[in-house]
Amino acid sequence: MLIYCDNAFSASAISMNAMALTPIILGFDAEDISEDAPDDVEGLDASAAHVANLLSTEPADSVGGFSMGAATALYSATCHVFARYGNRNPYPVNLSSVVGLSGWLPCSRILRNQLKESNETSARAATLPILLCHGPGDEVVAYKHGEKSARILSSAGFQNLTFRAYDGLGHYTIPEEMEDVCRWLTARLRLGGS
Repeated sequence: MLIYCDNAFSASAISMNAMALTPIILGFDAEDISEDAPDDVEGLDASAAHVANLLSTEPADSVGGFSMGAATALYSATCHVFARYGNRNPYPVNLSSVVGLSGWLPCSRILRNQLKESNETSARAATLPILLCHGPGDEVVAYKHGEKSARILSSAGFQNLTFRAYDGLGHYTIPEEMEDVCRWLTARLRLGGS
């Protein structure tokens, strides 16, 4: 599992497979995350390509992130479904699950307009497990963006999507949320011998 985190100025990818966690700086333009804002497809492609490269060394191809990292994870999910990046280069990773915490879906217009390209694309979307978590107290990425992302993904055919809201949660994580993520991942990735 690759976890992708960020702060206001940079983002880091952390391998959960490694004993020592090493942050790697990367990112994209996220000044305006509204649906009408221009999408930084070039920056998103670069972030998704870097994440795909990191995933190539992981035992299970799952990706998750917080805030901008969640946006990168969700963009990676769309690249997986289309089997290509936004620039049309092939996407090399077969994702098994995606987790997004306090984030949003970038390029949502592209997703809605292109998902019905083929039965294969629809099948990949329908079977990819996605967990989205958000709190109405988020002052950085408004809750409405997380909620709308879940609606767009569901209406685009992502049938294996779970959205969890946490009362009072701001732009941070809480133990209850992390326990839910662990339970969800354990069930999806068949961890713990079950």
